[in-house]
Amino acid sequence: MKIAILSGNPKKDGLCQSAVNAAIQGAVEAGAKIDEIRLCDYHMGACRVCGDGWGTCLSENYCTYGDDGFNEARERLKNSDAIIMVTPVYWGEVSEALKSFIDRLRRLEFNQSDVLRNKQVLLIASPGGSGNGALTCLEQMDRFCRHTGAIIFDYIVVNRWNRDYKTTAVKAAASAIAKGRKNGDNI
Repeated sequence: MKIAILSGNPKKDGLCQSAVNAAIQGAVEAGAKIDEIRLCDYHMGACRVCGDGWGTCLSENYCTYGDDGFNEARERLKNSDAIIMVTPVYWGEVSEALKSFIDRLRRLEFNQSDVLRNKQVLLIASPGGSGNGALTCLEQMDRFCRHTGAIIFDYIVVNRWNRDYKTTAVKAAASAIAKGRKNGDNI
């Protein structure tokens, strides 16, 4: 199985990265191949809306502004069997890099979702500071998954107070996906 980890984390260490590392460890130990897509390693800007708001994203299922790494990241997601979305929480929302990416991807996938439809997605939010905002962040990722036909496997919040046991949960969830467990399977 191949699992793409779509990371909106701008840092290469810290709380959110500990969740990414736990997901990688769990999936690899279960035999999956990992493709970590760090959106902050690309230089994606906000979408330049085409014409009347629907350009080649609707007519050709392709982003003409995708030379910034967007189309490459989209193709890597398309070639995966499952996806783990991980983001720090900023003001109750996903990171700016992930927000820009999922907004563009949702528009592109509007009428012919072949990247995410029926793929399992593990959603991980990592709030810092007060630890607040995780629920609204997860709601944002939930809406994106529902709009694109993805199947939500689970929701996990990793913060500085629960990092020790929630990274263990992330590892276990990534392992379960890698072993083929589906949302709704009884254990």
